[in-house]
Amino acid sequence: MGDAELIVGDCLEVLREMETDSIDLVFCSPPYEAARSYGIGFTLKSQEWVDWSVERYLECVRISRGLVAWVVEGQTRQFRWSATPALLMADLHRAGVKLRKPPIYKRVGIPGSGGPDWWRNDYEFVVCSSKGKLPWSNNLAMGKPCVYPPGGAPSHRTTATRGSSGGDTRVQGAVYKPPALANPGNVIECSVGGGRMGSKLAHLSEAPFSEKLAEAVILSFCPPGGIVVDPFCGSGTALAVAKRHGRKSIGIDIRESQIELSRRRVAEVIGENT
Repeated sequence: MGDAELIVGDCLEVLREMETDSIDLVFCSPPYEAARSYGIGFTLKSQEWVDWSVERYLECVRISRGLVAWVVEGQTRQFRWSATPALLMADLHRAGVKLRKPPIYKRVGIPGSGGPDWWRNDYEFVVCSSKGKLPWSNNLAMGKPCVYPPGGAPSHRTTATRGSSGGDTRVQGAVYKPPALANPGNVIECSVGGGRMGSKLAHLSEAPFSEKLAEAVILSFCPPGGIVVDPFCGSGTALAVAKRHGRKSIGIDIRESQIELSRRRVAEVIGENT
């Protein structure tokens, strides 16, 4: 079982004290723009929120030798979406960060939400980046056996072979062989709310995310015995999942109350095995 270190403080200051390329995975959900004050008067929105996030995301990129993954969402007010997740990705791209195509955190939104003329919001972006090919990954960690067996030779498909003249030739009737496990894809479906977050303690935080989401990211992109950092650890979901699956973790939060909550969450996992 992994170890968890908990630190009270501004994550920007704490991250700056960490060594470059010393962490295997950064996974977190930062405060959303002006959605809640979090008891600390957090009121940033629009480009101010983006600038605040970019500064901290870049530090996460510096310390991580693997993936950086932030779960983020914007606001809709007066029939207009703030687009801050997209603006964040655009500014990171311009800053030279190597973004990966963002996975989708899919969960059923609040019934009745969406306003009088739009659909309910059922997903959030996970803004991901790496410094190149990941040094460790298991993208089949959440994979499952293929649902549908092959139905015969797919004659409408072709495969490319190298011809004698150096050009490609197309051969009809390529035979498809399904893998033992299917790649789970970049839409991570989770049940949320109503005690389905993985722990009752999760609901003592204003904005918990599902343990299933944390499991998907941690098992896929942090090696066993590796180190996960959550700069906004809140109720400690990432730390609890890391502990349960034999990863080490570092949780940072500016509020003492959330550090204590994370400590209880990790202790809950330890109690599962005693």
